[in-house]
Amino acid sequence: MSDIQIARSGARLEQAKAAVIMLHGRGATAESILSMADGLGHPEIAYIAPQAPGFTWYPYSFLTPIERNEPALSQALAAVGNLVAELNRASLPATRIVLIGFSQGGCLALEYAARNAQRYGAVIGLSAGLIGPPGIAWSYSGSLSGTPVFLGCSDVDPHIPLARVHESAEALREIGGEITERIYPGMGHAINEDEMKWIERALAGVANARA
Repeated sequence: MSDIQIARSGARLEQAKAAVIMLHGRGATAESILSMADGLGHPEIAYIAPQAPGFTWYPYSFLTPIERNEPALSQALAAVGNLVAELNRASLPATRIVLIGFSQGGCLALEYAARNAQRYGAVIGLSAGLIGPPGIAWSYSGSLSGTPVFLGCSDVDPHIPLARVHESAEALREIGGEITERIYPGMGHAINEDEMKWIERALAGVANARA
């Protein structure tokens, strides 16, 4: 994914107080998730959305044995890492970087943060969970060091089992995430206003944090 396309909005990196990496779901586009920024405000924040080749970050369900989704999964994780490195070079440390993803992109955001644990501004998985087959015993190293982590999902999401949301929350808590888990009865596979309000507050906190 070395030639991955990037959609951008908001502040220029050299002027941004914080940055948000936004990861779209399967079959969607960078522009589709970038449009979320319109409802979040914060013109002082840089919003960055990579486009998955073929509109998918990895070919099979996030519940499939991990090796079946290789090498695409590792390439997708590396693409996120490249963006984090770009932001670091622009003098935006991890504490001023927020990872947001929906559905497949949310799974990717959570998995990246777990595998590359440090103190981020926030990590937000919308209709998402950590990657791996049922019964997986995750073994992550490092610490999220109190990173605010938001997990929002329906109790009847057709793609994300409720048990996986709970398991992901616990696994991320064990490596130092400050977890907010919200389950929305009957919502389906979607993003709601309550989630958007949580994101807006989180972004305000990151952008206004003391250096």
